[in-house]
Amino acid sequence: MSKIQNNLREVKKLNELQQREGILNGLHPVVKLVTTILYILVLVSFPKYQVVPCFVMCIYLILLFSLGDLSIRDGIRRMKLILPLVCVVGIFNPFFDHTPITRVGGYVLTGGMLSMLSLMMKGIYAVLASYLLIATTSIEDICYALRWFHVPKILVTVILLIDRYFFILGEEAGRMMDAYKLRAPKQNGIHYKAWGPLVGQWLLRSMDRAEMVYESMSLRGFQGEFRYGKRRHFRWRDFVYLMAWVMVFWLLRFTNILEWIG
Repeated sequence: MSKIQNNLREVKKLNELQQREGILNGLHPVVKLVTTILYILVLVSFPKYQVVPCFVMCIYLILLFSLGDLSIRDGIRRMKLILPLVCVVGIFNPFFDHTPITRVGGYVLTGGMLSMLSLMMKGIYAVLASYLLIATTSIEDICYALRWFHVPKILVTVILLIDRYFFILGEEAGRMMDAYKLRAPKQNGIHYKAWGPLVGQWLLRSMDRAEMVYESMSLRGFQGEFRYGKRRHFRWRDFVYLMAWVMVFWLLRFTNILEWIG
């Protein structure tokens, strides 16, 4: 199985997770979006030398992965392209900060070391929080939540179309790769001289498909905005979920409760 087919298979599995019935999947998308944004804002607001508070913020991830019946290992595996970049930013940080901060077991921890751990945890936690959102909320519900906050409809429409055309473009690229391998069975990979023609053909085919899809949408009455799922009402458990996490974030960020751990 090619890498393109593997990637499409992973996206299909993610869509299957979004369609499951569960505690997190049943929550209002606006509540889930607000909670995720608040979590990331609180997480990045900690000073760069405070490692313990950043570590404690993993409570949110552990609880939600358990409630959503999701695997943390699968989440890390599916975000493997983003997580190394986050870690590289943290690793390069010690080279620019040699301020001694504290001593642990005879070793002096510099500001660069602490900020490296802090940056890495913040990045990894933020990526996993985003994965929790997309693993429990369909793209239609996310677009509905964005429109609820009056995000420009053209931007929301582009996000929705990118998701819907991802499979079409991926399958088209897979067919072109299979055709190339049949014509060059003994060749390992794609020769650099064929990169330009393949990308050009892929672009032309994508434009033709997009034109046909747009004509079909226009014939069906498309006027610049989709209907992003059903109109949903807030329920008492949505408010309880949001208020509970707001209180937890407030306690973790603005009280001295973390001094017991430190």
